[in-house]
Amino acid sequence: MPSAKTNIKLGDARKAKKDEFYTQLADIERELKNYKKHFQGKVVYCNCDDPRISNFFHYFSYNFEKLGLKRLVTTCYKSQDRDLFSQNESEDAVYLEYEGDKNGSKVPDPEEIGVKPLMGDGDFRSPETIELLKQADIVVTNPPFSLFREYIAQLVEHDKQFVIVGNMNAVTYKEVFPLIQGNKLWYGHSIRSGDREFGVPADYPITAAGSRVDADGNKFVRIKGVRWFTNLDYPERHEDLILYERYSPDKYPTYVNYDAIDVTSYKDIPYDYDGVMGVPVTLLDYLNPDQFELIGNSDDAEQMKEIGLAPLGEEFIAAYRAAGGTGHRTAGMRMLGLMDPKARIVFKRILVRRK
Repeated sequence: MPSAKTNIKLGDARKAKKDEFYTQLADIERELKNYKKHFQGKVVYCNCDDPRISNFFHYFSYNFEKLGLKRLVTTCYKSQDRDLFSQNESEDAVYLEYEGDKNGSKVPDPEEIGVKPLMGDGDFRSPETIELLKQADIVVTNPPFSLFREYIAQLVEHDKQFVIVGNMNAVTYKEVFPLIQGNKLWYGHSIRSGDREFGVPADYPITAAGSRVDADGNKFVRIKGVRWFTNLDYPERHEDLILYERYSPDKYPTYVNYDAIDVTSYKDIPYDYDGVMGVPVTLLDYLNPDQFELIGNSDDAEQMKEIGLAPLGEEFIAAYRAAGGTGHRTAGMRMLGLMDPKARIVFKRILVRRK
């Protein structure tokens, strides 16, 4: 496996206007096997997928009867913009419908798949694709990383169940974290850390050591920080995180501007502390909503103000500078500050309390 330095970051992909990553079939199978009971009798919609290359279409069409699906719908974007959904040049946007095996071959034959034109370009935000969304029960796809906020907002607006791929940093978006707080969205089952390999278009630049080209000329890159996001429940997310550490004020300093202790690793959460704790975002990989209450997200200054986080004062900023602190940090900022063992600002914490 390549080192982290050789992997391509999602932000780099966005800057290069290359937003097309094709999820591998093995990764789809590994995740979706955890939700089989949810698919019985349901309409599945893949609205960011060209079925000619989509492993999502492949998975659902070949497992249609096994999952007990009612209908499978995928939409194909008319290839006009380099950072959207199809690597193939399409004169027209289309959508495909599949309602299961009709001729006994037990595979999705071309004559069993209905191909219908779309009046527009097939963008997931267009009126006609939204009409298809309204007919669906569960949405499963890999949406454009750069449009993740907008994509999630649409699913929530239309009250849809979903299993989608995204960047793990999305959990701290101000549009996304409240959904996690409200137990309306969580990480999927199968990815906890590391990176994943994705297929990319033929003209994608293969420059990182984590990239490869297979014998058929297909290109692949490894992407860091990938997670599944879903609102389909599974038993494992209700298992308690086992806690081993005992609280002591020496090990767990209190923030200067909020009544909470700092915990440097989710593994070090004390089992005997009942107050609020600031812990790394990695806790969300193991979060049992029955075990922890989510209080806030330190990346969201407005939310921090609402829960009572006081702004950092001049005295703290002076101590921070004296301790070697750098960057644009001024009094009045709502960021978590610690004085022990030296003045420092703590980044990317979620505030939690044991239930």
